[in-house]
Amino acid sequence: MNTKKLEELKTTVKFFPESPGVYLMKDRQNNIIYVGKASSLHNRVGSYFTTYSKQSKKTQQLLSNIDDIEYFVTSTEEEALVLELNFIKQYRPHYNIALKDDKNFPYIKIDTDRDWPRVMITRRLESDGARYFGPYGNGVSVKRTLKIIKKIFPFRSCRDVIDGKRPRPCLEYDMGRCLGPCSGKTTRDEYRAVIDKLVLFLEGRHNAVIKELEREMKRAAGKEEFEKAALIRDKITNLKKILTYQEMATRVRGDRDAIAFFRDEKEAFVQVFFVRSGKIIGREGFFLANTRYETDSQVMTSFVKQFYDSAMVIPPMILLQHPIEDRLVINNWIKSKAQHAVNITVPAQGPKKELIDMVANNAKQGLESIRFKLVSHGAIQNEVLGDLKNLLNLNSVPHRIEGYDISNLGGRMAVGSMVVFEQGKPSSSRYRRFRIKTVEGPDDYSMLKEVISRRFKHGELSADPEWKTLPDLVLIDGGKGQLCAVLDVISSEIADRVSFISLAKENEEIFTTHSASPVVLPKNSQVLQLLQRVRDEAHRFAIGYHRVVREKKHFESLLDKVEGIGTKRKKALIKQFGSLEGIRQASQEQIAKVQCISPELARRIKMAI
Repeated sequence: MNTKKLEELKTTVKFFPESPGVYLMKDRQNNIIYVGKASSLHNRVGSYFTTYSKQSKKTQQLLSNIDDIEYFVTSTEEEALVLELNFIKQYRPHYNIALKDDKNFPYIKIDTDRDWPRVMITRRLESDGARYFGPYGNGVSVKRTLKIIKKIFPFRSCRDVIDGKRPRPCLEYDMGRCLGPCSGKTTRDEYRAVIDKLVLFLEGRHNAVIKELEREMKRAAGKEEFEKAALIRDKITNLKKILTYQEMATRVRGDRDAIAFFRDEKEAFVQVFFVRSGKIIGREGFFLANTRYETDSQVMTSFVKQFYDSAMVIPPMILLQHPIEDRLVINNWIKSKAQHAVNITVPAQGPKKELIDMVANNAKQGLESIRFKLVSHGAIQNEVLGDLKNLLNLNSVPHRIEGYDISNLGGRMAVGSMVVFEQGKPSSSRYRRFRIKTVEGPDDYSMLKEVISRRFKHGELSADPEWKTLPDLVLIDGGKGQLCAVLDVISSEIADRVSFISLAKENEEIFTTHSASPVVLPKNSQVLQLLQRVRDEAHRFAIGYHRVVREKKHFESLLDKVEGIGTKRKKALIKQFGSLEGIRQASQEQIAKVQCISPELARRIKMAI
C-alpha cells in the first residue's frame, strides 16, 4: 500500500467521532468497495490502520485499494445496522460478503383483500394488504412450490376481471386446477375457502388443512356426492405425501428457522430450513460470495443480517450453526422487525443440534451442486475437459460425450438411452432413445450391444447430421463387463476415433481400454463429478422412457377392456389428460368433454381404471 496514503487516512480517522454509524471505503475511482457498521466509528475504523502485516489478507487487499473513507453517524447501533444493509444493497461493494440476488428474492403473493384473490410470484414487497410468503431462494423453487400446491388448492392464475359471464372456463378448470369463477362455476365463499386453506398451508398449519379437508370429504360422502368425496380424498393423499419428508423435524417442536452453511476456499452455500408446528415446511438455499477470508461467525453474521432484512415471516426461534457477532444488536433489530420476542441460539446437543447437522449436510450437497454447474462455464469447463483427457488417457479432449444406459423390468419392455454432453453441458435436443428389438429376457450386456451397434450404424448410414457426428467419448453405465460387451461390437475404425469408458456406481470406479485396473478419483474431483452427471443423466433418461413405455402399455391394456375405445379415442384421452394418472384424477364429467367420448363411455372408462 502507498505509505503516504496510509498515513493520510490514519490522520483522517483520528478525527472520526465515537458515535455509532456506518463507514464507506472508496477506491481511486470513487467507487464504494466496502461498507461497514460500528458502535464507535473512531475505534472501529481506526483498527484497520494498525500494523499492516498483522491484518488479514482480505483487509490487506482492501487497504491497498482505499483512497477515501466517508462515514454516517447514527443514533444507535440498530440504526447503523439498517443503514449498512441499505448501502450494501445499493452499492454492492466488492469486499462485502454478497448474498446472491438478495434484493430480488421471489415471494408468493396472495391479494387476500380482493373478492377473487390471485396467487402470484413477485419480487416487490408492498404495504398493500396482501399476504406474502417467502423469501424463496430462486424463481425455480417458488414455481415448483406453486405447481405442487395448485393441484391441491385450485386457485386462479389468470388476470381476468371476474364477473362470471365468460362462456366457458379455460383448460385449468377442466384439469381440476381452478374452480372456474370466470364462468360462474363457483361462489365467492367456495373460492375464499380454498384461499384460506392455501394460506394455512403456506403458514405451515398443515394439520388444520388436512382436518378441514377430511370434514369436507365426510360431508360430501354423506350427501352421496361420491366423485367430489373421491377428489378430496386424493387431495388429502397428495398433501400427506408432500408432508412425508417434513416428519424429520417432528422432534423439534414449535416454529423456528434452522440455518447452516458449507464453504470452500472462495464461497459458501447457506441452507435455511423453515420449521412450523414441528414440521419442515420448506427449505431454501443461498449462495454467498466473497467469503474467502471471513471467519465462520462473520459469514453467519452477514447472512443473518441480509436474510432477515427481507424476510416477511420471522419465527420466535432461530437456530444457527455458528454464533454471530453483535448478537445483542442483531437480536434487538430482528425483534423489532418481527414485533415479538426472538431467541437466536447455537444448539450444542439434542434434537436441535441434529436438525442443524442435517441442514449443514444439505448445504454441503448444495455447494457441490453449484461447483458442478461451474464446470459448464468458461475456463473451468476447458480445464476439466483437459484433465479428463489426461487422467483417463483419452484419444482427444472430450468436447462431445455420449452416455448410455439400459432400463427394463425383468427383460420386459426394455429400452436404452443416449444422452449427449457438449462442452461439459447437457444438450437435450440431441438425446436419443431406443426400444430393444433383438433381445429377450434380462440380458443387459446384449441390450447394450444392440443400442451401441444401432447408434454407430446410424452414424454410417443415416443422412441425419446428428447421427453422423461422432462422440469423442462414450460413457457406459456399468463396470468392466459392460465395457467389454460394448467393445465387442465396435469396429477398429471407430475404436481409433472414439474413446470408451464405463463408470461403476458402487465404488465409482472408472474402467478404460488402457488399463486392466480401474481408475479411482477423489469424490470432490470435478472430472468425476462430470462423469457422474453424464451417467446419472443417462440413467434418468432411460428410466423416464421406460416409465412412458410401461404406462402406455398399462394404459392401452386397461382401455382395451372398454368397449368402444379405439386408437383415435386413446390418443384424444392422452392428449387431454397426459397420462393414466391424469385420467384417474379426472371426473366423469371432465372425461365426457373429450372429443368422441359420450357420457356413457366416460362412465365405463372411470369404472375400468
